Amino acid sequence: MSDAEANNAEANETTLRLERLIPSPPEILFALWTEPAQLLRWWAPEGYEPSVDALDTRPGGRWRTTLRRPDGSMLATSGVYRIVEPPRRLAFTWAWEDDSGARGHETEVVVDFEPIPGGTRLVLVQRRFESRQARDNHNAGWSSTFDRLTRIAG
Repeated sequence: MSDAEANNAEANETTLRLERLIPSPPEILFALWTEPAQLLRWWAPEGYEPSVDALDTRPGGRWRTTLRRPDGSMLATSGVYRIVEPPRRLAFTWAWEDDSGARGHETEVVVDFEPIPGGTRLVLVQRRFESRQARDNHNAGWSSTFDRLTRIAG
């Protein structure tokens, strides 16, 4: 295996790509990602309840959300917006926080909102996972979350 092939295989194991076709215009979907009251409607996998602690949607702005699990325990995640281009693209960092508020391993998320006839092609790419298992866990979480997003936006 060449170095390029090895790097590609590693990138595939540490990168998640999800795509959904949603029958809403990009402007509606972008607002669902960037307005706290809208984000609360879908920003969690099934069975989890989200809250928004910070959502400063401008380049360099910080965001932080918490998720209440079905058992009542809490998860927190946070990051910084890198790109905010309404209504086409968002890019931000992402890290889970431990119980003391310390941020763990950081990944990068890019979300593209591509207008298509009848709606939007939503493409999420999350890069730099520590492991295939971490990527797969996020795949399950994002997929469930996108089911919620599609129901409220569609």
